[in-house]
Amino acid sequence: MKILFLGDIVGRPGRQAVGDLLPQIVVENNIDLVLANGENAAGGFGLTKKVADELFSYGIAALTMGNHTWDNRSILEFIGEEERIVRPLNFNLQAPGRGWTIIQWKTLNIAVINFIGQVFMNDNNSPFDIFDQYIAEIKDIADIIIIDFHAEATAEKLAFAHYVDGKVAALVGTHTHVQTSDDRVLPGGTAYMTDLGMCGACDSILGMEVESVINRFRTQIPERYKIKKEGKYKLEGAIIEIDEKNGLSKNINSIRIFKNNF
Repeated sequence: MKILFLGDIVGRPGRQAVGDLLPQIVVENNIDLVLANGENAAGGFGLTKKVADELFSYGIAALTMGNHTWDNRSILEFIGEEERIVRPLNFNLQAPGRGWTIIQWKTLNIAVINFIGQVFMNDNNSPFDIFDQYIAEIKDIADIIIIDFHAEATAEKLAFAHYVDGKVAALVGTHTHVQTSDDRVLPGGTAYMTDLGMCGACDSILGMEVESVINRFRTQIPERYKIKKEGKYKLEGAIIEIDEKNGLSKNINSIRIFKNNF
């Protein structure tokens, strides 16, 4: 089977990129299942039910989250019931929602797990320990396992990928919004990519207006970033080809498509 995993969807431009470009990508690449990181989908910070429903309507089967999970507090009203939204499994045990979910495809159960890093991030539980705690339970149910590791540090992403190599079909990174060129299958059969990139405005800083980001770096005064709302936009992610018989990956290739205006 082929899974398309999209990088962080940033605001309205990111949603428009998905709505405009996804149908053609699915057809041309024979995609069976679409996943995406949605923690920046509502105005760049968090997720609302309206925005989640919009993304599901485009054919996304599940949305993973990250450090901006709780930025839009309205998510607390629906994350407990919406099984297609997955927040980091290694959040505090009292956090609402779920850290993994099962998507059915044909006769197979596809587990989608979300983890968050510890380096340069908030105080989260160890992804290594939590993986060990849950993997046996997930493997009892799932035929194929996909992980979104939402983390800042490249070394932490690589370390975790090698730790789970051979135990899951794929581990892809999100959070930095900058697509990396290291898509490959690790020795044990786990597809890996340090960061999928983002879906959003091109001439921006991580999908945000350039001026507001520069001002914050120059002055060190906190300033809320604003979504870049005009110009070119792009869709980034990776296509993962998985062997349905053994639940491991055959191949992974990055994807990046630009469109002139939104």
